[in-house]
Amino acid sequence: MARRGTGENDIAAFSRLIGFEFADRDRIARALTHSSARSGKGSNYERLEFLGDRVLGLVIAENLFRLYPTASEGELSVRLNQLVSAEACARVADELDLHRFIKTGQDVKKLTGKRVLSIRADVVESVIAAIYLEGGLEPARHFIETNWAPLFADGVTLKRDAKTELQEWAHAHFGETPVYHVEDRSGPDHEPRFTVKVTVKGVAPETGVERSKRAAEQVAATRLLEREGVWAASSES
Repeated sequence: MARRGTGENDIAAFSRLIGFEFADRDRIARALTHSSARSGKGSNYERLEFLGDRVLGLVIAENLFRLYPTASEGELSVRLNQLVSAEACARVADELDLHRFIKTGQDVKKLTGKRVLSIRADVVESVIAAIYLEGGLEPARHFIETNWAPLFADGVTLKRDAKTELQEWAHAHFGETPVYHVEDRSGPDHEPRFTVKVTVKGVAPETGVERSKRAAEQVAATRLLEREGVWAASSES
């Protein structure tokens, strides 16, 4: 069910859950509020999510640089992309049962499944930003390292770069190079959504939607690889 409010009791419970006390209750309330819940500029998590994404990337990159001293830039980039992906952030959200605290409007009825995976992921990033703005980098780092520890421990199943894998597969099976085309760009400048179609002569095309052209290309390539049985399908539905 969609939540209609994020009250003082909810914020207090959320603070206890993550081990960080917020003096600015309005900021953390915004961090937990989806744009469907209320109107008004700056009343939802969108701006905070933008900042939290960058803080998360910095902390994860620092950890990878330390943990994999002999890894190439390419390997580090693949690991980084996986650990900051919407799927990884949503997994953290689910471990925290974050859906209990997210404030949404009536049009968002259920915070599970791929349809709203991005909501769970974005709220995690907005919470990181709220912690960073109030306490600085160290408490934000603590939150990230604590909640991403299981992902680091699992090693985050390291698939090869999807575009590279698809190119090699397409060459081997069809003698063709995949072609990527931006079908659509939507959303505000601070939160764009790119729709990219990948075409390989000999099979049906696939599309991917993400917050950057490069990420959307990866999603499209991944979907084609999974559909054709080259990679095992993701468990997220």
